[in-house]
Amino acid sequence: MQSISAKDLRNFAILFQSMVKYNMKVIFGNRFIWFVLAAIAFYFFIAVTNIYDNNLIDEGFIYGLQIMPGILLIFYPMTFGIQNDLDAGILEILFGIPDYRYKVWLVRLLLVFVLVFLMMIGLTVMSYFLLAPVNIFELTWNVMFPIYFLGSMAFLFSTIIKNGNGTAVVMVIIGVILLIISGILERTMWNIFLNPFDIPNRLNEMIWQEITLNNRIFLAVGSLLFVLYGLFNLQKREKFI
Repeated sequence: MQSISAKDLRNFAILFQSMVKYNMKVIFGNRFIWFVLAAIAFYFFIAVTNIYDNNLIDEGFIYGLQIMPGILLIFYPMTFGIQNDLDAGILEILFGIPDYRYKVWLVRLLLVFVLVFLMMIGLTVMSYFLLAPVNIFELTWNVMFPIYFLGSMAFLFSTIIKNGNGTAVVMVIIGVILLIISGILERTMWNIFLNPFDIPNRLNEMIWQEITLNNRIFLAVGSLLFVLYGLFNLQKREKFI
């Protein structure tokens, strides 16, 4: 078995560092800061409005409050990533190196997911001190499921449409449809926006926990399938170049 030399490790570290730097530029570039500001503004607007109206502020409310900011945070890098690669001419380079595009996008997806999770932790901590005491990790963990699901879906459509604006339009339409049908699917595992902290009246708590668990499995599996299908689409060189 061939051992890994110090030179190989050094080259891998340099390659990994270059990939991280490039993808951070994609994540933070151009319009991302506007999505961050929009997420924060939306958070404070809804929070202040509900405080002013003397509505009940609890875990269920905070969970619903943080879904939209989370979607805004993950929206830009997942929707416009392919478009930015095309504009920069980087996709042609990636397709010229076997399997390199997978490494780039796997690193990018990991960076996006970790970054958004840390930002949502920050929002939850802010909610803990400004609104109501909540279990910071549990609430953030649960709110990430629909965020990652929609973000992975946006990544998939970006590999199909290959245009950031077109992908954004499709995702907005899908988001509106999901919001409309969420009322119909309110008490089912198929509700993308299911709130595990808001138990419906006259519903047994054990049944609700089972529905929530099945919902999380559905969202996790869906996210994984979207990502795998999106990576599979990146094999189709003739579709991009």
